Amino acid sequence: MDTDNSKLIIGISSRALFDLDESHEIYKKDGLKSYENYQIENEDKTLEPGEAFGLVKKILKINELYENTDRIEVILLSRNTSDTGLRIRNSIEAHELNISRAAFCGGESPHRYVKDFGVHLFLSSSIEDVKLAIKSNVAAATIVSNSGNNKKETQSNQLKIAFDGDAVIFSDESEKVFQEKGLKAFIDNEVNSNTILKEGPFKSFLIELNKIQNDFEINECPIRTALVTARSAPSDKRVIKTLRQWGVRIDESLFLGGMPKNKFLKSFDADIFFDDQKKHIMVANETTTSGHVPYGVKNLK
Repeated sequence: MDTDNSKLIIGISSRALFDLDESHEIYKKDGLKSYENYQIENEDKTLEPGEAFGLVKKILKINELYENTDRIEVILLSRNTSDTGLRIRNSIEAHELNISRAAFCGGESPHRYVKDFGVHLFLSSSIEDVKLAIKSNVAAATIVSNSGNNKKETQSNQLKIAFDGDAVIFSDESEKVFQEKGLKAFIDNEVNSNTILKEGPFKSFLIELNKIQNDFEINECPIRTALVTARSAPSDKRVIKTLRQWGVRIDESLFLGGMPKNKFLKSFDADIFFDDQKKHIMVANETTTSGHVPYGVKNLK
């Protein structure tokens, strides 16, 4: 595998980056040929931003803080053909996004290229593609669409990323105990455990974020992270010890004890929030761009 270890690499699908709802409806209603004709006929019409557009713009802006190098790269991974994808390429140029590498897979899943490109995080509107990426040990999330216009622009110039804990940063081993045996058994397991938590699908991505954070003084860092978890005392101690042993930095840790997360995400001013539970994502997504991580016991059904 030929990768550049000095870069944080984000892979993103065209539907996560741009608003392709109208053309997707044409595809579902009238078929592939009508979709192809529509995209070609409109290839000079710039697409509107999609759910993850603001995130991508903010991520790429961090490169301005480095001299003579791009510390972060965004790669387009699309199910389109290069022919229908020309509208997407034109829109990338129109929006002045520094995205030069792309894979147009002609209807097939682009997940098989995430490893070849060295992708650390894959964002897509396709849950199937995301699941396949996670199976390949790449952090991945389904960007959930919100038809409303309730999302506010984040106020900070910092890139702010919020993570759930179990089945996102950590494995789902503790969640399994909770699901099978209840809250008391979960707490007993956490308090009495002498081992740290096992890693989840997003540990490697968090480590890559830490590498960038370590390039800057804390008060000048362009990235700020938050753990937003339903855990509370005393089950928080195992989390703290795990992060300490991993040598991973989380700037803010919110142990909410089951309280709804959406207000806290707004106060944190998150650019994106990752959670394994769809019900949490659907509430948070009303105001915060959110990614569903289809991993762990909660996603077996």
